[in-house]
Amino acid sequence: MEQQQAKSGFRVKVQHFGSFLSGMIMPNIGAFIAWGLITALFIPTGWWPNEEIAKLVDPMIKYLLPLLIGYTGGKLVYDTRGGVVGAAVTMGAVVGTSMPMFLGAMILGPLAAWLIKKFDKMIEGKIRAGFEMLVNNFSAGILAGILAIVSLKTIGPALQAVNTAMASGVQFLIDNHLLPLVSLLVEPGKVLFLNNAINQGVLAPLGIDQAVSTGKSILFLVEANPGPGLGILLAYTIFGSGTAKQTAPGAIIIQFLGGIHEIYFPYVLMKPALIIGAIAGGMTGIITFNLFNVGLVATASPGSIFAILALTPRGDYLGIICGVLFAAIASFAVSAVVLKTSKASDDAELATAEQKMATMKGKKAMVASAVVGTTDAELAADGIPVGTRKIIFACDAGMGSSAMGASVLRNKVKKAGLDIEVVNFAIAQLPPDADIVVTHQDLTARATEKLPKAYHISVDNFLNSHKYDELVENLADQK
Repeated sequence: MEQQQAKSGFRVKVQHFGSFLSGMIMPNIGAFIAWGLITALFIPTGWWPNEEIAKLVDPMIKYLLPLLIGYTGGKLVYDTRGGVVGAAVTMGAVVGTSMPMFLGAMILGPLAAWLIKKFDKMIEGKIRAGFEMLVNNFSAGILAGILAIVSLKTIGPALQAVNTAMASGVQFLIDNHLLPLVSLLVEPGKVLFLNNAINQGVLAPLGIDQAVSTGKSILFLVEANPGPGLGILLAYTIFGSGTAKQTAPGAIIIQFLGGIHEIYFPYVLMKPALIIGAIAGGMTGIITFNLFNVGLVATASPGSIFAILALTPRGDYLGIICGVLFAAIASFAVSAVVLKTSKASDDAELATAEQKMATMKGKKAMVASAVVGTTDAELAADGIPVGTRKIIFACDAGMGSSAMGASVLRNKVKKAGLDIEVVNFAIAQLPPDADIVVTHQDLTARATEKLPKAYHISVDNFLNSHKYDELVENLADQK
C-alpha cells in the first residue's frame, strides 16, 4: 500500500509540474497559431507569398513568443509583478542567442519571479511609509536588469548549447528512423493526463526550432495526431458494451473534430490493454509522416483534424491525411482485438478502474456523486454546500475538457432555473471562491490539494451527463 501511495504521489507531482509547463504555453497558443498561419500563408514557399507580411515571421518567433512565455511563467509564480520581471529577464536570453529561446523563457520567467517574490518577502514590513512605490519599482528594475545581463552573458549561450544538443538528439532519431519509438513513452503518458506536459513542454519548443530552419516539423504531430484516439473510440463504438459503447460516438466528435484528446483517456483506463492500440497507432502515424516527409508549421492545439490541416504546409496534405488515417486504422485493429477478446463487460471494468484509482491515490475517488475533500460551508442532507454560488469544472490546462464539462453543466443549471455560475479553470489556477469543483477522477487529488476546503466531485467520463443531472437535481432540491 505504501509503495502504491508513493507511486501515486510521484505521478501527482509529475502532473503538477507538467501542468505548470503547459500553463506557460496554453494561454499563448493563439499567438503561436497566428505565427503559424502567417508562416504558412506568406513566406516565399507559402500559399500567398508576400514579402512585406513575411517580415512578421522572424520577430514573432524570436521576440514575441519567448517574451510572452517568460511573462506568463513569471505571472504564474508572482502575478503581474512576477510576469514583468520574468519577461525582462527573458529578454537577456533572447538577445544572447540566435535561436528562439523558448526553453530559456520557461526557465527564466518563473525563476526571476520567484527571486523577486523572495526579495519582497524579505523586506516586508521594513520599508518606511511613503517609500513603498519607490522601493517596489526600483527593486524590480534593478533585479530584472542584473538578471537580464547575466542571462545575456551566460544563461542564454548555455541554454542554446543544451537546446542544440536536444535538437540533435531528436534529429538523430529522425535520421535513423527511430522516432516511432517515442510513442512508447508519449502514448502512456497521455492517458495519465501528461499530454500537455509532453506536447507543450517538450515537443513544441523543439518543433519550433526545427520549423524555423526547415519550415515545418514532424514533432508537432507526435502527440497531436488524433488518429490513435479515433481508432480506440471507433473500436468501442463497434465492439464495446454498456455505457462506454453508448458514449463513444459522441466522444469521437469531440476528440477528432474538437481536438479534446482527454475525452478518450478514460476509455483506455477502463481497459489498460488498449494502451497497446494507442502505441500502435502513434507509431504507425509517425512512420507514415516520416515516409511522406511531412510536418506542421506550428503546434496544433487543440489536436483537432481542422487545426492540423490549417497548419499543414502546401504540398503536405496527402501525407498528413494518410498519417492520421493509418494511425486510426492501426489503433482500431489492435483495440478491436482487445475488446473482442475481453470477457468482462465495460461497466464491470469501470468499477475495477475506480477501485484502482482509489488505491493509487491513497484516498477515495469514486464516480460523479462522490466527494473528496472538505468544506467550511453548511452542508445539506445530500452533502452539497448550502447556498452554492459557483461551480468550477477543472482540468489540467483549463481549456479543453473543462470547457466541455462546464458547457454541459452550465446548460443544465440554466434549464433548472438556478442562479449559479459555472466556469472552467486550470487546476493550477483554481480561484478560492469556488463552492464545488468537478474534475476527472485522475485529477481530483491535485484539485483537492490546490483547494482543500471546496466540495470536490470526481467524474469518470466527461460525457457521463446523467451524473451532472444528479448534481443539478440536488441543487434544485435545495432551492
